[in-house]
Amino acid sequence: MLAMEFKELTHKVIGCAMKVHRTLGNGFREAIYQRAMAIEMKKQGLHFVQEMEMPIYYEEIEIGTRRVDFFVESTVMVELKAVARMDDTHLAQAINYLEAYNLPIGLLINFGAKSLEFKRPYNTKHPVNQN
Repeated sequence: MLAMEFKELTHKVIGCAMKVHRTLGNGFREAIYQRAMAIEMKKQGLHFVQEMEMPIYYEEIEIGTRRVDFFVESTVMVELKAVARMDDTHLAQAINYLEAYNLPIGLLINFGAKSLEFKRPYNTKHPVNQN
């Protein structure tokens, strides 16, 4: 069961994304939406790190790094897309990142479609998500 604090936080981030999408529409590059999201999340009082570089491990050995679009309130990874249609590959990638970073939940937000698309992937291996 998704903890209430995560649900409220992801809801607030999705609200920011909806405002950005309503204002800009679709058709811009991901970087434009990322800048607009930073402005909107600041206005909403959310604390975040943008383009946070995080290590990737294989059997406890660091094998590289990856940048997360946003790391919000030190708990939720937010991955932005600007594609015509999200597919299972995008979702699988987000879940892999959650597992690699040992985070409980993330957001996958796509600004490229006519209507805003979002998913709340979660890490089933994280203790918060186990019953």
